[in-house]
Amino acid sequence: MTSTAPVRRAIPPVPVLSLAAFSGGRRAALPSLLDGADARLVTSGRVAIGLALRALGVGDGDVVLVPAYHSPSMVPPAHWCGAEVAFYRVRPDTAPDLADIEAHVARGRVKAILATHFFGIPHDLTLLRALCDRHGIGLVEDCAHCFFGARDGVAVGSVGDYAIGSTMKFFPIYEGGCLVSRRHRLDVALHGAGAGFEMKAALNALEAAFAYGRLPVLRMLLALPLRAKSALWGALKSRGGKSGGKSGNKSGGTTAPALAPSSSDSSFEFDPRWADKRSSWFSRTVLRAVSPARIVARRRRNYLDLQRALDGVPGCRPLYSTLPDGACPWMFPLLVDRPQAVFDALLRAGVPMTRFGATLWAGVDASVCANSADLGRRLIAFPCHQALDDGERAWLHAQVRQALETCAAVPA
Repeated sequence: MTSTAPVRRAIPPVPVLSLAAFSGGRRAALPSLLDGADARLVTSGRVAIGLALRALGVGDGDVVLVPAYHSPSMVPPAHWCGAEVAFYRVRPDTAPDLADIEAHVARGRVKAILATHFFGIPHDLTLLRALCDRHGIGLVEDCAHCFFGARDGVAVGSVGDYAIGSTMKFFPIYEGGCLVSRRHRLDVALHGAGAGFEMKAALNALEAAFAYGRLPVLRMLLALPLRAKSALWGALKSRGGKSGGKSGNKSGGTTAPALAPSSSDSSFEFDPRWADKRSSWFSRTVLRAVSPARIVARRRRNYLDLQRALDGVPGCRPLYSTLPDGACPWMFPLLVDRPQAVFDALLRAGVPMTRFGATLWAGVDASVCANSADLGRRLIAFPCHQALDDGERAWLHAQVRQALETCAAVPA
């Protein structure tokens, strides 16, 4: 008897390199974070946050306001500057709660506010900008999820004193972030991180593409060098293990510094050694070479296709009922009534997903912001990036629908 079960697919959770990435044209329908801005390409968005806060003069005794719905990686850059962090409430759609921000400002010592455009949907920050101007507070526009976009004709990244981006969320690269400003000149000197970092950034991006079936001819040509690289990497790790373990080990052992920042491997840490390092040559070259028009068009198409595929499915609703014309989404955020059951089913099926905000900074719970706690518990986000092919998208849609329908049919 022939099985009708869908074949398990390996779907890239993030953009990967392919020949198609270089077609589609340079001119995107939406403005880019880099358009008309003084910019520095760094190794991660969190490094850019630290540099932005430093440029605003944040230091000991100051308070930085961060949204209660957040990635824990947003907090250590403020601590690096010597500041305390306080968390302001967000609304159900993730927009900043201005009344709560005013209450924090009234308590004093607020030096800077971090405002985030979540999932690629730009917020209207006009009133927050006015509040900052009234009180002499710096505004950092967090565009880690929002590299392209505009709201009411206002480009993302143009409202804050400084804006930060995470290029590795939108481009097929292993590492990368940016610090930009349309209001100030950037007095930031960056340096290269060495040959090991340059090699790792290039090879990891290529290996990610190969792992998901892209660039097969190049994979064949590089087979021997990549095997040699793996052997060398193994020898270096073995040597490191004998001399005391990983970099930063407090047991007394000494090892060579990490070849790449831990931010590229989904940690929440902030390593000050990367604060003055520029993004790799490979990543910078990819940013210049790939098609922004394709990125915006494909991400919007993929988002809307998934939204249509889930229309009418019980037990869920999109965080945003419509995709604004000025948005280029990072991921597709879905609010789920039975999130743990659905998550477990999707995990078994091998579906890539993100539960952004499921882990918040210690002490941030429903008593601080009920909306943040609810979003962190119920929201599951799915990839809609430009590298997904038609077969991968069809499989993803089918798996998400099946998990939601199955879980909705089982009594709670």
